[in-house]
Amino acid sequence: MSLFRPNGLARAAVRFKPSSFVGTFVALFLAAAIVSGCGLLLQTGVTATVPPERYAGAPVVAAADQEVHRTVTMGGEKETESAAVPDRARLDASLVAKAADAPGAARAIGDVSYPVRQDGTPRTAQGWSSTAFTGVTLASGRAPGPDEAVVATGTARVGERITLATPVGERAFTVSGLTASPGVRLSDAQALALSGHPRTVDAIAVLPEPGTGPDALAAAVAHTLGDRAQVHTGDDRARAEGAALPAAKELLTALGGSFGGIATLVAIFTAAGTVALSVAQRAREFALLRAIGATPRQLRRSIATEALLVAPVAGLLGCLPGAALATWWLGQLKEKGAVPEALALNLGPIPFAAALVAVVATALLAGRLAARRPSRTKPGEALAEAAVERRALGKVRTPLGLAAAVGGVALAGVAASLSGEDAANTALGVVMLFMLAVALLGPLLARLCASLFGLPLRGSGAAGYLAAANSRTNARRLASALTPIVLAMSFASTLVFLHTSTDRATADQQRAAVVADHVVTAPGGLPTAAARRAADTPGVTAAVAVQRTSVLLPSDSQGFRTASAQAVSADPSPVLDLGVRTGSLAALAPGTVALDTRLADAYDVTTGDRVELLLPDGTKTTPRLVATYTRGLGTAEVTLPGAALTGHVTAPYATELLVRGGTATALTGLGTVTDPAGWTTAQSTERALNAWANYTMAAVLGGFAAVAAANTLVMTVLDRRRELGTLRLIGTTRRQVLRMIRWEALLVTLAGLALGTGIALATLVPMTNGLTGEAPTVPPLPYGSFAGAVVVLGLLSTALPARAALRGPAT
Repeated sequence: MSLFRPNGLARAAVRFKPSSFVGTFVALFLAAAIVSGCGLLLQTGVTATVPPERYAGAPVVAAADQEVHRTVTMGGEKETESAAVPDRARLDASLVAKAADAPGAARAIGDVSYPVRQDGTPRTAQGWSSTAFTGVTLASGRAPGPDEAVVATGTARVGERITLATPVGERAFTVSGLTASPGVRLSDAQALALSGHPRTVDAIAVLPEPGTGPDALAAAVAHTLGDRAQVHTGDDRARAEGAALPAAKELLTALGGSFGGIATLVAIFTAAGTVALSVAQRAREFALLRAIGATPRQLRRSIATEALLVAPVAGLLGCLPGAALATWWLGQLKEKGAVPEALALNLGPIPFAAALVAVVATALLAGRLAARRPSRTKPGEALAEAAVERRALGKVRTPLGLAAAVGGVALAGVAASLSGEDAANTALGVVMLFMLAVALLGPLLARLCASLFGLPLRGSGAAGYLAAANSRTNARRLASALTPIVLAMSFASTLVFLHTSTDRATADQQRAAVVADHVVTAPGGLPTAAARRAADTPGVTAAVAVQRTSVLLPSDSQGFRTASAQAVSADPSPVLDLGVRTGSLAALAPGTVALDTRLADAYDVTTGDRVELLLPDGTKTTPRLVATYTRGLGTAEVTLPGAALTGHVTAPYATELLVRGGTATALTGLGTVTDPAGWTTAQSTERALNAWANYTMAAVLGGFAAVAAANTLVMTVLDRRRELGTLRLIGTTRRQVLRMIRWEALLVTLAGLALGTGIALATLVPMTNGLTGEAPTVPPLPYGSFAGAVVVLGLLSTALPARAALRGPAT
């Protein structure tokens, strides 16, 4: 008969009972938004390019690789892992002459650019020859010679003497010319000599002879320089302008890949649960179809067709907010300086196609699994089974759920025994395993929670007794609402309280570590002679310049690990109490290093061992470990002697000057003077990007899970119209029914809060112990806000549909 054609059944179900599919549509819509949004960020990270700025006028540019590479073995297979260098990798200056000899090259210019101070004002110094590709022209005067400089109009006059604070100290220059462009131009030889890295250049700009095209010139330069440089043309020239683009690619790839992977699993997981709930709610309908002769194959095909009718539309529409989410996220990263302003979002079709395939596959698989039992049930037994909720869990579902729970407990134990990033990475698996266990064992956990939380309800009157009985009897219905609440609470708590824990530990360590009387800072860094000038100030007993940067450490599992680093001009002990455990900071000298104990433990090195690390420009070095300390989170994980960074950073200026003794007034000539408490407070603003990232991820994941929870609660209440009507017919008042619904909402939200909090703590304890050595910090206000939001959401998501279902007289 035509009624039993699968497409006819599906179309009729969607057409005449659209309310049964609204919840499924919403869940798939949100899943598509999450998958496509994260996919767009990942795609942008993989394919990111920006137009060149400084080298836009140079057809061919040779530069060092701004990434370092390492081959690691993962799962028995070798893979190459890459990481952007923290500062800038440079080329040997001798390659400039070689590039100029390439066939078709008219000129090769060794380019350098670095910060200086012109009479105290921050400027950028460059070689005069760079004007050949930047287009800068003289407004008056002439090109600079030895001890001469060309400066911006309005900052000095031709013939005037100016003082430049350079990486190698202060120098006096005569202004030989003026330009309309900002910055300072020196002779090529002097610009290189004063850069702090006199034997290396930032890049080599190669200009062609007439008639030579960029591709031919690039091939000739590449052949001439060999593997000692990378040759760039077109938009690829932006890679020669520093490590900003590789770092942005790394950030977006990690954000779209790591966080996107977790978010996608959560989204698909939640959507699958909603689809399964929608199918389960129609058990009576399927039973009737079986009773009148529908075959199992017809039911399965009908459910598959329903998925194909709903999922593609939900997926396509969900891609629109997904693109909006990715656009907003990338815009925020630009505003915070984490990625270049010129970087554009790649709106290629792959993430949208992946989102569409994901939601369609999820709907098909979840619907097919949920339909297995009703389609297999004998027609005579179908109606009886549809009337009562099945209590037993599946034979596959139960052992898988138990295995996930046991695995979560075991992995939490492993994470607790690790330190640093290893503990944090392992702890992420803990939350995923526990969430999988909650989803698989949901009905069992719901029944236990209903029995536990239902005890006080049984003595609270008829409404409370009904709520407890309903929750215990309909555990599967309770579990469908419980799972997204647990998701929202566990992920949001983990991300937010991870930040609060590390932030508090960092601030505590900073307060304990800085024992100086004064901290001197200045925009762009302090002059190179600041420590000497401070030491000569009356009353000063110690002055140590501290320069902050990052280094890379090779890792067998991750390729490279980025570690915060500080270089000190002298023994920091008089002004910094780093909590030394072994060795002595007084032993810091060229060729040595001190490490935070957790970092030393992670790399299994002790005092006297050699430590392999890469300096900010990617230069490999193996200094000897002379000390380990405990307050690296608040200061830096790696402490180097100041000379270690010479020639390996673009701006070789101290970040702060720590002074013992003297007065603030006497030090004001060096910069802004604060006390340690004021400096510690100021450092919290520098952690704002990490805070924003954690809160944003918590909002995305928690918000999605919260909406999914509300969607599920609405679905469950609307599906109970017949049950609520029966309660009204047997004499239960409308007020009693609404109170029962409220008690049920409180029961499910409190159970979800308890489970979500437990999972968050099981994840946070080993994670924060590995990162900070302390227990997690859970501020009452944020936690109370989360809990309150979940409770309010649960009450609203049940009260509103319940009121709608109870409109009119009892019938």
